[in-house]
Order: sequence, then C-alpha cells, then structure tokens
Amino acid sequence: MSNQNAKESFVKGTLILAGAALIARVLGLFQRVPLEHILGSVGNAAYSQANAAYFMLLTLATAGIPSTLSKMVSERHALNRPEEARRVYQAALIFAAAAGVIMFVMLYLLAPYYAQKSEVPESVVAIRALAPALLIFPLIAMIRGYLQGRNIMIAGGVSQVIEQIVRVVTGIVLAFLFFHWGYSEQNIAAGATFGAVIGGVAALFVMLYYSMRVKRNDRNSAAVNGSHVPEKRLSLSRIYADIFKLSIPIVLTALAVPAVNFIDNSILKPLLSGQLGSHEATNILGILGTRAQMIAGIPPILAIALSQSLVPIISAAFARGDSQHLQRQVTLAMRISVLTGAPIILALGTAAYSVNGLLFSTREGSGIVGLLTVMTIFQITMMTSNSILLGINKANRSMVYVGIGIAVKLATSYVFSQMWGIYGIIISTGLCFFVITVLNIRVMKQIVPFSMMGTRWVGFLATCAVLAGTGYGLNQAANNVLLPLMPGRVAFFITCAIVGIAVVGLYPILLILLRVVRKDELSGYPAPLRKVLTPLMRLQRSGQSGVAK
Repeated sequence: MSNQNAKESFVKGTLILAGAALIARVLGLFQRVPLEHILGSVGNAAYSQANAAYFMLLTLATAGIPSTLSKMVSERHALNRPEEARRVYQAALIFAAAAGVIMFVMLYLLAPYYAQKSEVPESVVAIRALAPALLIFPLIAMIRGYLQGRNIMIAGGVSQVIEQIVRVVTGIVLAFLFFHWGYSEQNIAAGATFGAVIGGVAALFVMLYYSMRVKRNDRNSAAVNGSHVPEKRLSLSRIYADIFKLSIPIVLTALAVPAVNFIDNSILKPLLSGQLGSHEATNILGILGTRAQMIAGIPPILAIALSQSLVPIISAAFARGDSQHLQRQVTLAMRISVLTGAPIILALGTAAYSVNGLLFSTREGSGIVGLLTVMTIFQITMMTSNSILLGINKANRSMVYVGIGIAVKLATSYVFSQMWGIYGIIISTGLCFFVITVLNIRVMKQIVPFSMMGTRWVGFLATCAVLAGTGYGLNQAANNVLLPLMPGRVAFFITCAIVGIAVVGLYPILLILLRVVRKDELSGYPAPLRKVLTPLMRLQRSGQSGVAK
C-alpha cells in the first residue's frame, strides 16, 4: 500500500510541476506578444539579450543545488534525521544568498561591456533592470528544492504560476506606461524586464508561506512524538562538499539550453551585421529572441515532463540491477519523448507563417520561427537522455558531452552563418543538441542495450512526412482562400486551428495504423497517453486482421 501511495504521490507531483511549467510558458507567450507589438527592433533585441544573460547567470547561481538539495533532504528525513536536513537546507540558503549577490553585481557592472561586445548597446538599461532578480530567485530555488524534498510539490507549482502572473501583468503595465509616456525603446524594454523582479518578490512570499507551514507542522509533530535521537552536527564544509559533488555535473548539464540562447543573442549581430547591415541584424535578433525562442519553447514541455516521469523508475531499476526492466524503461522514456514532441513540432512548424501572423506585429521571420521549432526535436532527445544519464549515475559524462555540444555550436555558428545567415545559426543549434544526444545514447547503450524505435523508424518518419505535407498544404490553402475574404488575424486564427486539428488528430491514428505504437506495450505508457491511445487501438486490430486475410 505504501508503494502505491508513493507512486500516486510521485505522479501527482509530476503532473503539478508539468502543469505549472505549461501555464508559465503560456503566460510567458501572453507577455511576449503585446511587448513585441510595442517594442521596435531595438527594444526587442534589448529585451532578448537581457533575458538571455539573466537566465545564464541564474543557472550558475543556483548551481544545480535545488535538485541535489531535494535528494539530500528526502534521504535524511527517510532516515529520521530532520536536524541534518535542516542544516543542509540552511547551508543551501547561505550559498543562494552569496551567489545571488555575486551574480547581481556581475550582471549590473558588466552590462555595458556585454552590450558593447554583442553590438546592442541599448540593452544596458534592460539588463540592469533585470539584475535585482538574481538576488531573489536563487533563494526561491533553494526553498523549492527543500519543499520538494519534503514531497510538497504544490508549493513550487503555485509559486511558479503566481510569479508568472505578477511578472506578466507588471511587465506589460510598465511597458505600456513607458510607451504612452514617450520613453525610448530601451527604457520600455527595461520596464518589461523589471516585471521579473516584482514577480520574484511575489513568488518568494509564496515560498516563505509554505516554508513556515512546514516549520509549524514539524514543531507540532515534534511536540506530539517527543524529541528525536541526538544527531551529529554536520559542518558546512562537509555539506558543501556533498552538495557540489552532485550538483556541479547537474548545473553544467542544465546549462545547455540557456548557454545556446546566450550564445545566439551574443554572436548574432556581430556575425550578421556585415552581411545584412546593423539595423536588419538587430531586427533579426529581436525576432529570434521574442518570437522564435518563445514558440520553440512550447513543444518540449509535455514531452520532457512525460519522459522524466519515468526517470525515477529507471534509477530504481538501475540500483536493483534489473537490466530487463531498465532496458524497457529507457526505451520507453526515449520513445515517449519523441512521440509526444513530434505532433506539436509538426503543427507549429508547418503553420509557422500563420502562427507568426496571428501573434506578432508583422509576418516577417516566419522561416526563423519554423526552423527553430523543428530543431527542438533534438532538444527534447538531448534533455531526456541527460535525465536518464543522471538516473543511471552518469551525470559526469553528460556534463562533458554538453561541453562538446557547446563547442560544436560555437564553431558551426561561425561557419554556417557565412553560408546561410540566421538559418545557419539555427541549424548549428540543432546540430549542437543532436551531437549531445548521440553521445548520450552511445553511453546509455554501453550500459543497457536498447533501441529507441528500431524497425519503427520507417513508420514514424512516414507519419511525420505525411503530416508535414498535410500541415503545410492546409496552411497554404487556407491562407490563400481566407486572407482575401477577412481580416488577417482572423484568417490566421482559423488556419492555425485547421492545421492543429488535422495534424494532432491524424498523428495518433497514423502511429497506430503504421504500428509505431503497439497494443502489447501500451500498459507501460504514462496514464495520459494511455487514455488517448487505448480507444484508437481498434484500428490496429482491424489492420492486423486485414493483413492476416
């Protein structure tokens, strides 16, 4: 019974965090759309650069400690050592406060140098407006990690949603006020970025509320159950040694996506100004940061949440030495990540022109949005395989491979940009994620032989080809018919709906008809996928009988 409760608790926690991440992404899109309309090319570029630099430093400031903290706290409470858990938590808070101050000072002081080197000097004000958030979010991350270690997932989910709501509202309000007061684009961008600071304050209050509730419950529990067995007081040096041993590989692995975005925002204008001119390069930087990266961030959310729900099972199977179960779960995790990410990528990628026209101020840059969205399939496989390597105690390998991938990204960006401009830079991003994925899979296969798709690749690629053609054809046809008859945004909305319904609706049917997904393996899939696929399995039975005849 306890195992079942633990499983239900874990699934519930996974759904809470995945739901919060999805809501946060939607709210982020809700903010980017109106901002893109009032910010010109300079403002959009400044906003993109500020966020890229901030997220890079935030990842370093938290140093992977929340995940490590969660693990260490959970283990100590399981061993009935609450004082040790509290001591570890205090050490993490001290680190967060110190790292936050250091990163804040770095970002604030180095903003002019970074802006000058990346050839967007107007981004200084936006970067400095966002810098104070680095004083807040490391603390939030540590409290979130501690509460997750206590199996209180709802705190992280609620704080993330509240933070995004406050950030979006204050960012948009400040930006529109500055716009109507006649401020420059760079100051409007600064107002928009400062919303993150206000959102951080709101999230911190939420986390402190949950933290005080836990502390009060612990105090009441101690009063009822009596004092615990005396525990040895851990030194800070020992705690930090244990934390960093686990967290450094995690943080360097987690840097993959923020580092790539930071690189793109830093090198794009220096690389493309000679080809396109300074103004056009700035415009493309704004399109990449405020449009393409935002849209391309949607497909990985569900795919990674579903695949990562299998990672603790993988970790347990590895610890038991159950190679057969490990093989099944590794195969399933990689397969699910690809299968759940593909339809969203296909729908957004083939309808990129309509999505761009619906959401943003102009239709330019649709190719940038579409290509970067397609490249996220490799981001999905990279992040899933990184998680699996963490589950089988190979985080150090993953860390090295992320470094190799970043080196590939830098080298190929310089080469490809000379041949294909911005599209070369985007292709180098996909290549970076692909290289990391291939290297990760190579290590995984040394430990457990598995095949992500095997003979199913033909059926899967055929499904993607059919739906890519269908989606693109419907996008072209619908726009040709609708645009002359009605306002552009209405036509684009209807086109997006047609493409989305057709692609997402046909996708599971084709997977089953082409036997990419089979009935006998369905029980191992996460519950949300089983609910979608089970009713459609009748198609496979009828298909099998037809073949038999």
